[in-house]
Amino acid sequence: MCFHYSLTKERTEIALQLHAEWEDDYFPVFHANGFDFPMMPVITQQSPDTIQLFQWGLLPHWLKMREEAEKFRTQTLNARCESVFEKPSFRGSIGNNRCLVIADGFFEWMDIKKKKYPHYIYMKDHSVFCFAGIYSRWVDKETGEIINTFSILTTTANPMLEKIHNLKKRMPVIIPPDSYEKWLQKDLPQEEINKFLTPYPETLMENHTISKRITSRTDPSNHPETIEQYTYNELSSLF
Repeated sequence: MCFHYSLTKERTEIALQLHAEWEDDYFPVFHANGFDFPMMPVITQQSPDTIQLFQWGLLPHWLKMREEAEKFRTQTLNARCESVFEKPSFRGSIGNNRCLVIADGFFEWMDIKKKKYPHYIYMKDHSVFCFAGIYSRWVDKETGEIINTFSILTTTANPMLEKIHNLKKRMPVIIPPDSYEKWLQKDLPQEEINKFLTPYPETLMENHTISKRITSRTDPSNHPETIEQYTYNELSSLF
């Protein structure tokens, strides 16, 4: 699964790496918690040269009431690639509402003897990368407000993530940089889309353990210290 990620790079660096222009203001985020439903940067099929802020937690267009929508979005932070073409929540978006969800790291927890140890995962070259995402445009029928939302696709874990996310063994789908344009291409057949929905090579990724500040009730987690390396002595004998 993927409920926590970061995008710590500055606007200019992100724009240069992705060859896109910003539409909205944005400040570095060291910890985005999906259950806070934050506004995060995406690039959509409709606007492939623009970086926009969409809300995390996809709302299908057919939802009627805001109260229903607010409950529903807790279930759509992620979309499993194995069922994305079948589930009513997602099948209307996977065809021609795909997006790139911009990140530079994400977080998962290792479970050892019922204790959880947070890890930060990123590219070896520390570059910006993009999750495979889908998006939807929802209209609040009571107020007329338009809310743009997204979900991150997940797949089976690669060997590195199997060790870290060792209970559910899932990971977000990551799109290779040379495939961004094709992922955003319209009218791709299902068999072509499925080729993207595979584990990203562990040889291109790195990770380290971090402190439990990420789940602290007193210290803010959106802080540079959250992604700093932290050593747990009890884990040293396991690797």
